[in-house]
Amino acid sequence: MFASFGACGDPAPEEVPPPESAPAPVRPPPLSEATADDRPAIVAFGDSLTAGYGVDVTEAWPARLQERLDAEGHAYRVVNAGVSGETTAGGLRRLPWVLDREPEARLVVLALGGNDGLRGSPPDAMAENLLAMIGEAERRGLRVLLAGVPSPPELGPDYEEAFAAVFPDVAAQSGVALVEDILEGVAGVPELNQRDRTHPNPEGARRLAATVWRGLEPLLGEPGGAAAVTEGPEAADAEPSEGEMSR
Repeated sequence: MFASFGACGDPAPEEVPPPESAPAPVRPPPLSEATADDRPAIVAFGDSLTAGYGVDVTEAWPARLQERLDAEGHAYRVVNAGVSGETTAGGLRRLPWVLDREPEARLVVLALGGNDGLRGSPPDAMAENLLAMIGEAERRGLRVLLAGVPSPPELGPDYEEAFAAVFPDVAAQSGVALVEDILEGVAGVPELNQRDRTHPNPEGARRLAATVWRGLEPLLGEPGGAAAVTEGPEAADAEPSEGEMSR
């Protein structure tokens, strides 16, 4: 594991095994059930950084984001759809199911890519998966906030450069809003991370929520994704790109 890169550190179950030091993959948390809470939803879609690995779910950044929304008077509810070990390929397969379960969703915070970097997955395959997930959300009329993660320095400067370019390139190509580094000010800071030096502690998670908030707040009053009316249905059949599939 590397202290400067706050990814999840554990692969999806159907792929290569995680290193011994990585947390075990967990099942998806339960999504919100049909209740009297009919507020539109913001879906926090990510990996263990989103799921809140090692902290209580009430201390993970989606819960802290909910607190900020409530304090600012925004009538949204945040759905924590984070799964430890998730990659962009796994996320592409899972996203339609999550959005089907949340018909009141209005916005998706897409926070995946960390485990792709830990695996050394091809950056172009990661970009394809992110673009396909953005398309899936926008065809449903949802706005998207893309949240990037730092590039892993252990894989060499060429990979680091290519990985770092993925998030701004995807945002520019798709036109979605971008938070360049969800771990800004947290990665590599011991007092803001757990003993694994990778996953934020409660204070670190609070800072992740503040970073997401800066990108999210301008979107709260905007209309839905433009792709809902400009893209055709054929894009819905996009297949996930993995390292082996892209070579």
